[in-house]
This record gives sequence, C-alpha cells and structure tokens, in this order.
Amino acid sequence: MTAHPSPGPRPSTPRNAPRTAADRARYDRATAHLDAPVAIVDLDAFDANADDLVRRAAGKPIRVASKSVRCRALLERVLARDGFAGIMSFTLAESLWLAESGFGDVLLAYPSADRAGFARLTADPKLAAAVTVMVDDPAQLRLIDEARDGGTEEVRVCLELDTAYRVLGGRVRVGALRSPLHSPAQVAALARAIVRRPGFRLVGVMAYEGHVAGVGDAVEGHPARSRAIRMMQTAARRELAARRGATIAAVRAAAPDLEFVNGGGTGSVQHTAAEHAVTEIAAGSGLFVPRLFDNYTSFSGRPAALFAQPVVRRPGAGTVTVLGGGYPASGVAGPDRSPVPYLPEGLRYDPQEGAGEVQTPLHGPAADDLSIGDKVWFRHAKAGELCERFATLHLVEGETVTASVPTYRGEGHAFL
Repeated sequence: MTAHPSPGPRPSTPRNAPRTAADRARYDRATAHLDAPVAIVDLDAFDANADDLVRRAAGKPIRVASKSVRCRALLERVLARDGFAGIMSFTLAESLWLAESGFGDVLLAYPSADRAGFARLTADPKLAAAVTVMVDDPAQLRLIDEARDGGTEEVRVCLELDTAYRVLGGRVRVGALRSPLHSPAQVAALARAIVRRPGFRLVGVMAYEGHVAGVGDAVEGHPARSRAIRMMQTAARRELAARRGATIAAVRAAAPDLEFVNGGGTGSVQHTAAEHAVTEIAAGSGLFVPRLFDNYTSFSGRPAALFAQPVVRRPGAGTVTVLGGGYPASGVAGPDRSPVPYLPEGLRYDPQEGAGEVQTPLHGPAADDLSIGDKVWFRHAKAGELCERFATLHLVEGETVTASVPTYRGEGHAFL
C-alpha cells in the first residue's frame, strides 16, 4: 500500500452541475456487466462540454489538446463537430503517430529532442505536411538539422511566446516556465532567423497563458485567495493582450503568410477569443472536466470522465476499502492532485492513508450502504492523465455502454 500524509481533497461538486443519486444509478446500470476498476466517458456530458467550448470561442476554431484526451476515438468524435479544427499534441512521437493515423493538422506544443522522430519527419512528405513543431531557441533548429539523416522535407515551425506576468521590474513572475521569448522583439528576431534558414517554414505562433487558463479563480473556502487570483488574472490578461498583439504584428512583418496564432486554454477561452491577434483557441480539459476545473467563475462544465474502484473490504462501521485508486496527477504534490471520491456522495479519504496504490479506505455515512463488489466512482484531478491508468474507455449514453474504445495505453503507447 502507498500511503499519503495528507487526507486528499474533500469531495466537491462542480458549480451548476450537481451530482445526483440518479447519476450513480445510471453509471452502475450501464457498467453492471463490467468489473471495476473501470473508466467511462459520459458522452452526453462530453458533447455538452464541447458545445460550451464552441460557444465561448465565439466563432474561432478550437484546437484540441490531445494530452487532455489521449484517446483517438474521442479525438475523432470532437473534431467531427463544428467549431473544432486540428490537434495540439505533446510529444513528437505522438504527433507522427497521429499524422500516420490520418489526422492532418497536428501542432506539437512542446520542443522536442527526439532525433529519430525528426529524421522520420524530414524524410516523409505526408508527415512534414501534417506536423508543425515548436521552437523557442535557435539550438532547437540546429538539433533538427543535425537529425535529418538525409531528410530534405521542409519543417513547419511554430514559435512560442512566454505569457508570464511580470511585475516589480520582473522580480515577481506569475506563470509557467516555458519559452524564453518574452518580448515582441525577441520573438521577431527568431522569426527572422527562421525565415532566412533553409529547410524551415514559420507558420504559427503559440502563447499559452496557463496562469489564467489553468488556475481556478473561485477556490472553495478561500474567498480572499480567490479575489487575489481574479485580480491577478485581470491584470495579466490585459498585459498579455497588448504584448501578444505587438508580438504578432512584429512577426507578421517578417512572415506575412503566418497561418495561425494559437492561445488560451479551457479556463480562458472566451477571454482569449476576444483578442484580435488570436486566430484559434487551444482547449482539451474542458471536454472531460476533471476536478481541478471545478473552481472557475467564467464557466462550469459537466464531469464526463470517471473511474470506478470496487469495494473489497468493510473494516468497520462507516468505512469501506476499495481496490487501488492512488492515481495522483502531475504538478506540485498536494491534496488537490489526488482523485476525489464522487459517487456515492459524502465519502472521504482516511487521513493516515489517502489514496493508495493497492487499497484505499473511505469514510462516511454512505459507506454503510455499500456492499462488497459495489462500485465507488471517482474523478481524476487532471483530464487525460486518467488514460495512462486504463487501456479502455467505456462510452456511456443514458444507461448503456454504446462502445468501448482504446486509450493511447490500450493501443500500446506511452508517449511520456
């Protein structure tokens, strides 16, 4: 058993999307023929979340972040809907696999040092036409050239702008440590270098404002902190809109045929879409709506991806133990990275054990109504990372599993 020092997150309900006993009964009936552990996607919720993303994007296309989905069948489903176009991938190997699978527009969101992958990319016209790679440093261009191994195909390139909000003369920085290119002049200088360099074509600019799109501004039980987050995000959006606009103007002076400017994320769709310089929005977590996306004032979604663990023990009154369930999410370790017990309502982790690798005790009045073999439904903290734990997603419509589809893992892939 893997024990955690903290009790993990308290059960929470997404705003405007209350869970009900009917939901639990529906999921239990749909999966009655399936033994837990089991993972599902509620297609009604998935499609409703997709519709909400499109509404918030206000006419600008949404590029789906594959790391938040990690299932080809669901990527195909959402890309078949109006308002979605293209994939934002997370590794070069994944990008090439998706392109070989028929996805024709794949933007790699992170720089890569996969020399073998670049050799394949530059040797194959189909792959080179479908995949755009991310750079923010001339050294990355040199690595690609050194990896060509005779490949002569032109490489499509996207530049990444650092979106971090800097105050007090740069002494305080809010935002992820991503690109070193912060100013319009820095981005434009690299853009000119790419335009002059044979074998590369600059086609896009990306700027992901994770401190806005990925940080909830309505943290339950912390009103002062929530107000501070909202104030920071308002100021950060204002600063970034001006800097992003200036950056794109400077880049277009060097590369007037720029194809796209990508920005945003699930938590900032409508704000980023309002910027004239942005031509498309990135989003993915808003399709599954994991628990980290419960605390936003700008939108609310319906939990679509869930997993169930079976009750295997009843240690005493008010307590059951389920098999496994210790699926922590990436990021700074803490209670908010644990899955949350979701259905039935009112279950909580044991503070001495938390979510365990092979067993997880749960306390609460609902435990007394659970029998050996019953399912307890959980929500993962982050979206696509759930698929690293399950080979299959069972797609639920109403009270029926209408399809069972492989995740990346189920297709034999673990790209990171």
